[in-house]
Amino acid sequence: DRFFHRFFTEQELIDANGRTPALAARFAAKEAAAKALGTGIGDVEWKEIEILRGPRGEPTLHLLGKALALAQSLGWREWSVSMSHTHEHAIAVVAARD
Repeated sequence: DRFFHRFFTEQELIDANGRTPALAARFAAKEAAAKALGTGIGDVEWKEIEILRGPRGEPTLHLLGKALALAQSLGWREWSVSMSHTHEHAIAVVAARD
């Protein structure tokens, strides 16, 4: 439980509804977003990158804190997120555009 609270916001945990594969896909998306920002996860906090479900169930990316400031400095305002998972593997791709 502490592990999940270290990496995920309360809303992410609610959205995933305890499904570990769904959390693994969100983790992969957070890592992909950090790489898209050009920093890797070392310069931003895990919880500054939030992956939630949109109105149609699609993944949406929300940035907070340093991650948001960095994206704004790069001129990036729109994000596309694609995630997939099985019970054993998770993958995500994140693309940013202005």
